[in-house]
Amino acid sequence: MKKFAAITCLTMALSFSARCEPAASTVPAASEDKEPSLRARVLEFSGGLCNEGFKVRDGFWSTRLDGGAPARLAVNLFAGNRYWFCAAAPERVSGMKITLFDPRGEEVKVSEHRGPGVAAAGMTAVATGRYVVQVESPGGAAEDICLVYLFK
Repeated sequence: MKKFAAITCLTMALSFSARCEPAASTVPAASEDKEPSLRARVLEFSGGLCNEGFKVRDGFWSTRLDGGAPARLAVNLFAGNRYWFCAAAPERVSGMKITLFDPRGEEVKVSEHRGPGVAAAGMTAVATGRYVVQVESPGGAAEDICLVYLFK
């Protein structure tokens, strides 16, 4: 049942399929001039997790971090599944952070990785429900970001 739920019911704000290459038909058209390089960076950054059995959802969530305000995305996660959320921004962005909140609104303890213009947060969902992914950068400049998530 858990495998069935993970395969058929895992949803995000976009439509996804489980493989490591992006499908052109699911890529949104907004900010098309900047997104391809950010999509490539986030896929390169998260690609090593594919070797560990994680599957990259091939839809992308792109937005703009505006004036230091965090961006948030609600996702439905399933208990027992492992997840990694990976974000990329221009390399000049430093200190980008991904924070996760569980269905009760409490911050989730995550494994973190950060680098110039990239951040990742990994966790195992304890409960099934709606989680919130928050991406923020301590700098005040507005920056485009691209996020993907992986599951196993």
